[in-house]
Amino acid sequence: MEASALGPARRGRRRTRAAGSLLSRAAILLFISAFLVRVPSSVGHLVRLPRGFRLTKDSVKIVGSTHFPVKVYVMLHQKSPHVLCVTQRLRNAELIDPSFQWHGPKGKIVSENRTAQITSTGSLVFQNFEESMSGIYTCFLEYKPTVEEIVKRLQLKYAIYAYREPHYYYQFTARYHAAPCNSIYNISFEKKLIQILSKLLLDLSCEISLLKSECHHVKMQRAGLQNELFFTFSVSSLDTEKGPKPCTDHNCEPSKRLFKAKNLIERFFNQQVEILGRRAEQLPEIYYIEGTLQMVWINRCFPGYGMNVQQHPKCPECCVICSPGSYNPRDGIHCLQCNSSLVYGAKTCL
Repeated sequence: MEASALGPARRGRRRTRAAGSLLSRAAILLFISAFLVRVPSSVGHLVRLPRGFRLTKDSVKIVGSTHFPVKVYVMLHQKSPHVLCVTQRLRNAELIDPSFQWHGPKGKIVSENRTAQITSTGSLVFQNFEESMSGIYTCFLEYKPTVEEIVKRLQLKYAIYAYREPHYYYQFTARYHAAPCNSIYNISFEKKLIQILSKLLLDLSCEISLLKSECHHVKMQRAGLQNELFFTFSVSSLDTEKGPKPCTDHNCEPSKRLFKAKNLIERFFNQQVEILGRRAEQLPEIYYIEGTLQMVWINRCFPGYGMNVQQHPKCPECCVICSPGSYNPRDGIHCLQCNSSLVYGAKTCL
């Protein structure tokens, strides 16, 4: 990943100082920057690749077809839409003496079932959809178009899938001019940086995770050999419903909290540049290199789930449970082929 470098004049202003004093200056600079959040800013050369997370919602009531299984998507642990035991043509027609019988992966479904209920009009409704409920469901419909006509019989199939929201987050990279790579002050600075970022996002219930920190020697034209810290960290939303502050309004949605967190982090790094530019003194030993902040938006699915816009065009950004013949062993984004997998939601290929 390329990142713009500091000009030779600016990067050549490094001076030898006592290590303790240098670390103190860098920490103070970070603390000042973290709390100046009122200044509007934009980060130069920032790669922005966010996309709004929107699930394609099925209608409240879903009709069947006699030609192919109709796909139905139910969020894990949630109530399903009403799955009707009629076709689109019969939906508003009069049916004389209709009879409905539902069968699922575990056999016949009775109306007294706790998790799957059959309404008086033959609709199938799940109250708390679990992974194990995914599969093919068949409704056998019998009815008379009129009193005089003979009984007609239809067989309607539905492929019902559990799905989950993706585990989505921002991944940032940034570079800092550093002390010598074997210096303990780089490690102390790294910890301080993560502490400040975590405190900055505390009210948003977002979590900072350091993914990688490396020190490298970088040769700059007409500036000699420089030491640089390469930071990679992620910002993800916590489940506020399990935390001390339950989510009570739309602003608690993970995507909105992440967007606010992204803006705060942009301001944080931009303000470091502004403060350094106003300094009359020499630059500290450790400081942010202007223009090196980069960001990407990442989606990941939980094990046993994956995205597939070709197979699930009505739910393109859903993490849909892996069908038999596929599996997802880790937090990837796709279900992988596995001919020996015979269950929904497989995490291994056996």
